[in-house]
Amino acid sequence: MLELEIDGKKVETPEGSTVLQAAEKAGVYMPHFCYHKKLSVAASCRMCLVDVEKSPKPVPACATVVTDGMVVHTRTDKAVQAQKAVMEFMLANHPLDCPVCDQGGECQLQDLAVGYGASSSRFREEKRVVAPKEVGPLISMKEMSRCIQCTRCVRFGQEIAGVMELGMANRGEFSAIETFMGTSVDSELSGNMIDVCPVGALTSKPFRYSARTWELARRKSISPHDSCGANLIVQVKNNRVMRVVPFENEAVNECWLADRDRFSYEALNGSERLTAPMLKVDGEWKEVDWQTALEHVATVLGNVRWQHGAGSIGALVSPHATLEELHLAAILMRGLGSENIDYRLRHTEFAPFEGVRWLGMPIAALSSLQAALVLGSNLRKDHPLFAQRIRQAVRRGGALMAVTSADLLADASAWAIPLHAARIAPPGEWIQVLCGVAAAIAKEKNVAPPADGVEADDGQRRIALALLSGERKAILLGNAAAHHPDATKLLALCQWIGAQTGASVGYLTESANTVGAQLVGAFSKDSGLNAGQMLSGGVRALFLFGCEPGKDSPPLDASDCELVVTLNPFKANMDVSNVLLPVAPFTETSGTFVNAEGRVQSFHAAVKPAGETHPGWEVLHALAHRLGATQKQYQTSRDVLAEIFSGDVPEFVDASRLSNKTAAPVCVTGTADVNIPRVGIYQLDGIVRRAPSLQKTADAREGASHE
Repeated sequence: MLELEIDGKKVETPEGSTVLQAAEKAGVYMPHFCYHKKLSVAASCRMCLVDVEKSPKPVPACATVVTDGMVVHTRTDKAVQAQKAVMEFMLANHPLDCPVCDQGGECQLQDLAVGYGASSSRFREEKRVVAPKEVGPLISMKEMSRCIQCTRCVRFGQEIAGVMELGMANRGEFSAIETFMGTSVDSELSGNMIDVCPVGALTSKPFRYSARTWELARRKSISPHDSCGANLIVQVKNNRVMRVVPFENEAVNECWLADRDRFSYEALNGSERLTAPMLKVDGEWKEVDWQTALEHVATVLGNVRWQHGAGSIGALVSPHATLEELHLAAILMRGLGSENIDYRLRHTEFAPFEGVRWLGMPIAALSSLQAALVLGSNLRKDHPLFAQRIRQAVRRGGALMAVTSADLLADASAWAIPLHAARIAPPGEWIQVLCGVAAAIAKEKNVAPPADGVEADDGQRRIALALLSGERKAILLGNAAAHHPDATKLLALCQWIGAQTGASVGYLTESANTVGAQLVGAFSKDSGLNAGQMLSGGVRALFLFGCEPGKDSPPLDASDCELVVTLNPFKANMDVSNVLLPVAPFTETSGTFVNAEGRVQSFHAAVKPAGETHPGWEVLHALAHRLGATQKQYQTSRDVLAEIFSGDVPEFVDASRLSNKTAAPVCVTGTADVNIPRVGIYQLDGIVRRAPSLQKTADAREGASHE
């Protein structure tokens, strides 16, 4: 540790720290624009100039490394005059359009100009004008004249997103941030460029000119899309969601959001919202009141149960539903005497397993992995925030390996992460590829391999040697590995490799509540029908909670169904359903998600439910009571949550309930002809599928072409 003095305060800081980092530790505020704690140092804005004793001129605090005994002054005339001179240059060409700027009220330049700007300018020349650019449906670059060339957006693309989509062109007053060759900004993390921009040069195109920042109420929430469980701030005006921005949580999403977390809110205000119960009468849809809809469901369901038995009733539930909704759906089905409930909508294997499948490590630990093998995943698109953490690990010297198919990893650059080794093979060959990796490990350790007669090639040996080196390593099974018809065999092989190399083994897990669905038992057991059997026409009455067969799963054969009840925030499944019941999306209900690491995160409603919409847990509870499936009473969703955990709600699921182990023997043969449909980043769930701006992106167009 080094000791220095800042404005008379003694500060101890690690060797290699900068003056700005030491000032933050001492609680001394340093004005800055180009510095960002998650990005490399550019020292381009010079706003953080400080007076260091024995230095002939002010130095930038962000780029000056601390030395032992250094004495720093931030408020001397020398420092303050330097900072004011920098501000004068900043404002020389800046357009005076604060009243119409979307960044007005949360602009760093606006804030610092109050403390360091002059009341008038000495510059009388015309201000420079930068031509606006069109870079896609999410980011607006209409006001690039505001840009101060801090290069935060450029560095974000290079270092966090892994794709340098923006760069600085030209020199002097002709300098401008722009894309290369006039292309669009297509990164799945692009919206973070809006956050890191300290002025209003980059703004949100969907939010643009819709509200002023001081008009918005702010509500903390959790993303309902993938298994990261990103923390959000939902910003609301007049009971309408206007914008979503990140809530910083270093252990989960740091200060970043994926674009689907940020922009999917548009769907919540769209024309496809279901705002009243609907019945299909003589082939025509009619709006009815809740009493009529529930009575119809109870009557038809009672007839089905009497004629065909409780085993003819089933439920398919979305793994994006809240923990409370999944729990009550399970209570409803089992209270009716049926085990036919499943969240595994895209799976093709339904083997029983013990414990709850999870990531196998804390999310934050992904950033410090020394070696990682990813099996069956389009890592960058399936899990954007996990991918950026692994990208940071690789930047620090970690080795990333991949075993996946061509449609998930077209080439070595597809994940925007340098790959140490990759084996691109059809899903039917993944077992053979892993056997080769296992053979190389067995040869290095002089142990018996799981398969005799298998010879490893150079690529498999590279994977094996990387997993055998270092201390922090992981084998991560992606969505395609979980959906695979030989999912258990793949897991058994990964467990063997993990045991021999000391690597943890875990699932990236597909959805916001995949872990939670397992936790509350929202899947078929014993004699119950699984999702594949129910979709193939195995039931006479079916509840579809938050899911859309044909998009979230294979199509539904409803030819023998006498009743299909859709519970959804949107007008979905209208071709196969008899009843539509409007349930609230995540912004209109309270609930809980359990992310990939087993973290339990609860949230409250940000706005009131639209129209006659009710929270899903209330609707399921009312159905269970009306059908005689339960006598329990819940006043709030918190009562349901307390029942799930038998009391106090923990921060994490008990470790004894989490397990990725399998009792299945290691098998070296598998299904030869395997077809696992690819799911695009913006086709994952009903909300993102209905977000207009997301559906205009290059990723959405590419994903739609695979359907």
